[in-house]
Amino acid sequence: MAAKTNPGRFFEDYAVGDVLKHAVPRTVSGGERALYHALYPARHALYSSDAFAQDCGLPKSPIDDLAAFHVVFGKTVPDVSLNAVANLGYAEGRWLLPVYEGDTLRSESEVIGLKQNSNGKTGVVYVRTRGLNQRDEVVMDYVRWVMVRKSNLDAPAPETVVPELKKVLAPADLVIPEGLDFSNYDFALAGEPHRWGDYAVGETIDHVDGVTIEEAEHMLATRLWQNTAKVHFDLTFRPEGRLIYGGHVISMARALSFNGLANAQMIVGLNGGAHANPCFAGQTVKAWSEVLDKAETAAPGVGAIRLRLVATKGGTPFELKGEDGKYKPEVLLDLDYWALMPM
Repeated sequence: MAAKTNPGRFFEDYAVGDVLKHAVPRTVSGGERALYHALYPARHALYSSDAFAQDCGLPKSPIDDLAAFHVVFGKTVPDVSLNAVANLGYAEGRWLLPVYEGDTLRSESEVIGLKQNSNGKTGVVYVRTRGLNQRDEVVMDYVRWVMVRKSNLDAPAPETVVPELKKVLAPADLVIPEGLDFSNYDFALAGEPHRWGDYAVGETIDHVDGVTIEEAEHMLATRLWQNTAKVHFDLTFRPEGRLIYGGHVISMARALSFNGLANAQMIVGLNGGAHANPCFAGQTVKAWSEVLDKAETAAPGVGAIRLRLVATKGGTPFELKGEDGKYKPEVLLDLDYWALMPM
């Protein structure tokens, strides 16, 4: 009889043009918000208060942008990264619609690139993923690339296809949620007085606080997003320790960035990102940011700010790469994103 279990796809199982429809749809609830805020020190007002969100022109408080991202991302893992060595990077990520309690999210991906590594044991798979709601509206899309093991080392290498991706989303690429209006924004309730005009391109911000990563919290978070990647759970795949899900580090760093960027409310674009070094339980994550660009938008009182968010496990703030051009060993995450901020 044919096996009924699924070992996951290996590098030789992908072909450019494949469309992967991922199981299982997930209806998000207030539980998602409560657990997200329990896992991370997340305090951005727009995601904490219906009343605050309504004063900003939205019908109610959305689910945190990154919580929605994790739900969409988690659906893709069994088909894209179950047998991954590592998630390598992101590009062209856009949040197109807010996700609200009661929305049902599903994911689908298209393979847009393949490149076998020189060792012949692994290869890089590029996918463009879309998250859709129950009305078949695309709520977000993004590209990521993953290093995946080969099962059959004798399988021939595919033709190398590396997609051309935008290094940075232009402000015109960003989608502002319908109705968003920061004209009557309450800075006291938001937690900080700093508005869009108070930040200068090139400015760096040390977010000061740190959080020690706990094994149990990481595994709870990864299960919450239904992320089944073996390296996060099974020590036989990573004997040196269960690899902390990169999204856990992203959310922790974003939450820590509240101290200095409390008014960078909504994430609307992901220009690029690298998980520079592996993260394991017991390490203390700290974060710093750099202002890379600013742009006005057509929405009343709303400005866009482009930020580099760096998560570290120690070291001196504002140091990213060594003289050899490689990330310093203490750098865990280098994320380049656009956020919306009151002007």
